[in-house]
This record gives sequence, C-alpha cells and structure tokens, in this order.
Amino acid sequence: MIKTDEDALICDLAETYHIYDYRQLPLKMVAVFSVGLRNNSRIKMRMNKQPVELDTLLLAGISDKLSTMMWWQTKDGQKGVNRPDSLVDVITNSQPKEKNVIAFSSGEDFTNRRNELLKNTKGGK
Repeated sequence: MIKTDEDALICDLAETYHIYDYRQLPLKMVAVFSVGLRNNSRIKMRMNKQPVELDTLLLAGISDKLSTMMWWQTKDGQKGVNRPDSLVDVITNSQPKEKNVIAFSSGEDFTNRRNELLKNTKGGK
C-alpha cells in the first residue's frame, strides 16, 4: 500500500484511526490498520483501480439503462441514431471502440472487393 500511494494511505489512516505518523507504530500494527480500512478508502480504491465508489457506478448504470429505454421510445431510437452517451463509460474512461465494418449490397460486390484486396497482397500479384 505504501508503494502504491503513501499519501492516500496516510490520509486514510489519519481519517479513520487518527494516526498521523504511521512510522512510529510497529509494522504489523500498521498492516492490521491498513487492512481494516473501508473498501471505499482512498488507498483501497487506488489499489483496485476503481475511479469511483461502487454505489456511484451502480447509479450510473441505472441511469444509462433508463436513458436508453427512453431513447428507444423516440424517433431517433427507432432509427438507431443519436444514442445517448453512457455515464459508466465516461466514469470508467472506457469509451467503446469504433467498429470497422464494411457492408456489401450483393455477393458480387463482395467478390469484387475481395479480389481487389487479394491483388494488393504479396500472394495475389
């Protein structure tokens, strides 16, 4: 924990146990106090790479589902355009990647494109 973020650990120990200088205590006692910190303490959230508390993430998920359900009822939702942004993705900084999809209107179009690609490769010279 000290190696991960000593300042966060110091803040958590001071806030929870009123320990302002953990170095004066035996190492085992500091370890016991550190393990006893609540799950939403600064250091535990940092070690778990958790940007926000679980409650906040759950509320964002509920909000996402509700906004999606409302969006489905609109003209945009029926057409599948202008989908609302996900709060969970924004909070966790995990925006969905764009899909690289190519669609063809016929089998002949697919075959023509395939042949073009094969010509551009080493084996298709």
